[in-house]
Amino acid sequence: MNSYPQHIAVIMDGNGRWAKNRLMPRTVGHVKGAANVRHIVKACNELGISYLTLFAFSSENWRRPADEVSALMGLFLQYLESEVAEMKAAGIRLRVIGDRSAFAPLLQSRIDQAEQDTAHNTRLNLTIAANYGGQWDVLNAMRAWQLANPNKTLQDMDADALAAHLSTADLPDPELLIRTGGESRISNFLLWQTVYTELYFTDLHWPDFDAAALKKALQWYSQRVRRFGRTDEQVSDNPALAPEQSASVLPDLGAGLKIS
Repeated sequence: MNSYPQHIAVIMDGNGRWAKNRLMPRTVGHVKGAANVRHIVKACNELGISYLTLFAFSSENWRRPADEVSALMGLFLQYLESEVAEMKAAGIRLRVIGDRSAFAPLLQSRIDQAEQDTAHNTRLNLTIAANYGGQWDVLNAMRAWQLANPNKTLQDMDADALAAHLSTADLPDPELLIRTGGESRISNFLLWQTVYTELYFTDLHWPDFDAAALKKALQWYSQRVRRFGRTDEQVSDNPALAPEQSASVLPDLGAGLKIS
C-alpha cells in the first residue's frame, strides 16, 4: 500500500533562472513563483496533506540586489493581503517562522493579522519560512532554553528539550523535502528537523512545478523505505519499529485533481 507524507517541506528555487531562460527580468520569475504557491497550497489541501512548509526567503537572501529584495518583500505583502481570506475559508492555517525584526513594520503587522485570522483553521497548516535559517533556528532555540532554565547548564539539555524551543516545535518533522531548480542542497533550511527527511531534487524551476510534478514526488516518496537507523529486515519484519508519523493511502492524483 502506498503512503504519502503528512508534512512536506519545499525549497522553492529557480524563479530567477526561469525568468532568465525566457529573457525576462528576475522579478517576473518571482511573480510567477508566487502565483504557483497558490496552486501547490490548493493541491496539498485537496490531497489532505496536513502540513506544508515553504522556504520563501532565507537569512542569506538579503545579499541579493536591493531591488530584487524589495520586490520579494512587496510580493510577500501582496500575498498576505490577497490570499488570507481564501485561506481562512479553505481551512488553512498560516504561520510564519523566521526573524521578523528585519521586516518593515507594515509587513510585520500583516503577518500578525494573517496568523490571527487563520489561527483556528485545522485542515492544512501552511508555514512560510521568511528571513529564516536553520542555524539561526537552532541557536535561537538554545538561547530560549537557557532563558527558560536559568539555573541549568547545557549539560542538562537533551535533544527533546532543544527541539521544544525550535520555531517548528508544534509541528511534526517533515517526511519529505522537495527542492526545485536543479540544485542538490538544503541551503540552511530546517537543519535540525530534516535529520530523517527524504530529500527529493528536481530540475524543474519552481514556476513549472505543478500538480503533475507534485504527483511524481509523492510517488517517489511512497517507494522509500524509512528505516530510522535500522535495517531493511528489521523494518520488514516489524514495521512498528520505524513508525511513520503520517502513513496514509496515496490518492489518485490523475485528471480528477483540478488546480485553478
